[in-house]
Amino acid sequence: MATLDLQFTNSPSTKGREDRYAVVRVSVAAVLKSWRSSLFSFEWLNPDGSIRTLDELPLHERDKRVKIEATLAKGAGVDRPVLGIGLLDNIEIGAGRDVFLTLAAQGFQDIEVHIPVSNMKDFKQFISG
Repeated sequence: MATLDLQFTNSPSTKGREDRYAVVRVSVAAVLKSWRSSLFSFEWLNPDGSIRTLDELPLHERDKRVKIEATLAKGAGVDRPVLGIGLLDNIEIGAGRDVFLTLAAQGFQDIEVHIPVSNMKDFKQFISG
């Protein structure tokens, strides 16, 4: 289990709309279980829901993961991922998907994210204590 104390910065996608987002810590396992239903999860997840290894990732996603890993190795801050609720009432990982999934692959059990204030009730089951 990873315990590195990360420094998160606000996602550029929330700039000028900061009042519309809350910053919360979410359970990685719960988010991944929900995100598995996403049409976009196949790039990062195996059919069993496990995160693909670096060698299993498509090249464009592999490059993103390598860049995030290098940033983390330097101890630099990373942009806080942005989560939302998809059309099928599942979690969608928007901006910062590469950050969220790289941290998940490294064993983080909870991650600080932005969520829309308007969806706070929908995220109750995903927010970690």
